Amino acid sequence: MTSEISPSACGAEVLRTEIAALEQMADALGADFDRAAQMMHDCKGRVIVSGMGKSGHIGNKIAATLASTGTPSFFVHPSEASHGDLGMITKDDVCIVISNSGETAELHGLLAYIARFDIAMIAVTRNGESTLARQGDVALLLPQAPEACSVGMAPTTSTTCTLALGDALAVAVMRMRGFQKEDFHVFHPGGKLGAQFLRVRDVMHTGEELPVVSASQPMGEVLVEMSAKGFGVAGVVGEDGKLAGIITDGDLRRNLDGLMDRTAIDTATRDPLSAESDMLLKEAMARMNERKISALPVLDEDGGFVGLVHIHDCLRAGVA
Repeated sequence: MTSEISPSACGAEVLRTEIAALEQMADALGADFDRAAQMMHDCKGRVIVSGMGKSGHIGNKIAATLASTGTPSFFVHPSEASHGDLGMITKDDVCIVISNSGETAELHGLLAYIARFDIAMIAVTRNGESTLARQGDVALLLPQAPEACSVGMAPTTSTTCTLALGDALAVAVMRMRGFQKEDFHVFHPGGKLGAQFLRVRDVMHTGEELPVVSASQPMGEVLVEMSAKGFGVAGVVGEDGKLAGIITDGDLRRNLDGLMDRTAIDTATRDPLSAESDMLLKEAMARMNERKISALPVLDEDGGFVGLVHIHDCLRAGVA
């Protein structure tokens, strides 16, 4: 039988049903949630997440979110657990076990193991009187809300609430740990996300790669150094070891008349724009874009020339 409701109206109805359930769950959070978050924060091992079917898919995501936000975690499939994977779970771990009914048959072996070795457990279920809820050290109850599907049976509202509850736990524990953006980069070094947290020191050229000349060096030697290092720039260092200036291709063009009779410091741009090694790479690139230059010398606290970051380094790292 064809539904008389439009797809968009149906979708809106689903969203409103799930939103109402989320609001109901948010209003009910209290001491049990606090206890669960504290258990996870104090855990000396890993947070092990398990669930069957759709609950398992949600559990996988919860474990991934925890692991990426500073809480060591992984997912154990309940059926695989009974065939050897129970060995992954230790007494130092905390288990989060998910079952909407709280009576999922495939969890029995896992729950028996948890009880036998007195492993801390957080139960996530809609049924507060279930076997799972009774066994848990703390039970986080999903709201008594209808599934959003048209027949009221497919896991929709319940899985959305479980996923949101996992996010809530992960973020609460993040705050308890004082987890910062810098820590986040440690677990996300790849892709666009990782690139946002890269610092100049992660990509800058140092040591023998640096194009360095002394202030009194003749320009003939400067050209050789610039050609050898291939950055189109050379840092000019004074007798005190500090950066006195920088020579770019633009400086060469502006000083073509009598260039070979000059020294490095005569040709250099004094007090050039620079970067610090702990500066975010995206900030260094913003400086280069603003001034329409292709490289920045990197200075230490004393003004020493310790590195060079080129715009191509930023692009290769995924900063755009």
